[in-house]
Amino acid sequence: MLDDSLKQQLKAYLERVTRPFELVATLDDGDKSKELHGLLSDIAALSDHISLSTDGHDQRAPSFALHRDGAPTGVVFAGIPMGHEFTSLVLALLQVGGHPPKASEDVIEQITSLDADMHFETYFSLSCQNCPDVVQALNLMAILNPRISHDAIDGALFQDEVASREIMSVPSVYLNGEPFDQGRMTLEQILAKVDTGAEQREAEKLSAKQAFDVLTIGGGPAGAAASIYAARKGIRTGVAADRFGGQVLDTMAIENFISVQETEGPKLATALEEHVKQYDVDIMNLQRAVELVPASTPGGEHEVRFASGASLRSKTLILATGARWREMNVPGESEYRNRGVAYCPHCDGPLYKGKRVAVIGGGNSGVEAAIDLAGIVSHVTLFEFMDELRADAVLQKKLRSLPNVEIISGARTTEINGDGNRVTGLSYEERSSGELKTVELEGVFVQIGLVPNTEWLKDSPIELSERGEIVTDAHAMTSVPGIFAAGDVTTVPYKQIVIAVGEGATAALGAFDYLIRQ
Repeated sequence: MLDDSLKQQLKAYLERVTRPFELVATLDDGDKSKELHGLLSDIAALSDHISLSTDGHDQRAPSFALHRDGAPTGVVFAGIPMGHEFTSLVLALLQVGGHPPKASEDVIEQITSLDADMHFETYFSLSCQNCPDVVQALNLMAILNPRISHDAIDGALFQDEVASREIMSVPSVYLNGEPFDQGRMTLEQILAKVDTGAEQREAEKLSAKQAFDVLTIGGGPAGAAASIYAARKGIRTGVAADRFGGQVLDTMAIENFISVQETEGPKLATALEEHVKQYDVDIMNLQRAVELVPASTPGGEHEVRFASGASLRSKTLILATGARWREMNVPGESEYRNRGVAYCPHCDGPLYKGKRVAVIGGGNSGVEAAIDLAGIVSHVTLFEFMDELRADAVLQKKLRSLPNVEIISGARTTEINGDGNRVTGLSYEERSSGELKTVELEGVFVQIGLVPNTEWLKDSPIELSERGEIVTDAHAMTSVPGIFAAGDVTTVPYKQIVIAVGEGATAALGAFDYLIRQ
């Protein structure tokens, strides 16, 4: 199952295993069971601490559980965890085998203190870059707390369950048989949902902090760069983010970040956070800004209030809240979100295998999505509002070469149709004639650009452009002295990761220059 190179890499990791454990497989006569048996046999052969049994009696086949000291650890993989989930498998093997997790002592204590029986089920796809964070977080919770268990389920392999539970977006998480949440979640976010008093405790802790010299709001590339540059000046630096990594977490292939030939969004986001942690930066996650209170006097302290109830103060601020996927704002879009309306073709594409889907948007993102989906679904219809596609010529050429793709330009989407449970079609207006038409399909992938995360600034004195972007000068300062901004949230014309990093550095240097002149 594993090639020699991967075996050698895995063997090196498994040398960290110090406690014996057993892989208990539940198999049937199918080809996938044979593949899983081959994978587990390869793993067991790489470490004297790992043994394999095929006496499992799990409800799903193929699957395997991790047992230690003759008892289940609560970790089960239903399917073959390769692709993006191979890392989840390796981490589970190491953690069950006694290798300490990277989670902080406070988080570990919070997990072990949870006093309730919780059985989680996560449906993932092997091509989903958002799923591993959820799978790894829930696996760790199961390993650390005997009252918690977790089944990680390959939705593409267990289509009957996906259909019966009407799952149309991954990751989809169930708790004790009931829907828990969908989409990317960090360990801290999951804990905040199951530990109801955690948010208030954290808010009180943050509000008691002393004022920062530089406080960055947002943890994407711009926020990370700003935090590093500020900390290197030896001043008190903090970064508060709704989720560290920002929009990068939802990006698949990255091939234009200079000096890095190719990477994936989640990997880059992890690298950014690890780099920030090398400096004396106070990182505060799960903090969504909701209000800005500028300093009442020149050189005074600015205040940022958060949805959690926390409040932070700083002599200077760097606003780097980024952007999010733009919505069409047509009837049916919000009603059928995650029930046929999706925004991440890499994550959710495999759930539409053999079905008909639409892609909204003829720019690079839309055309790339259509090309990717064409290899999975039965048919793709790409809709573009303008009369011509806006994507690069090489992408258009590839798209037009695909036999199961139709392009409809000059089309305005008017409604997402559904039966109350899931998407059944799409209505659009032919702009040249005004004629209304309907296409029957099962999924709609929206790829029409980004919108800046500035709603929380609407009532502030910060100057915003017509598009809602923060207006900045050459030093990244906003219209309010001492408040700077960087990245996709600003009027900087090109929304690129490498540009956001540079703008973050500019903002930090601008903030430092402002401080020393006060």
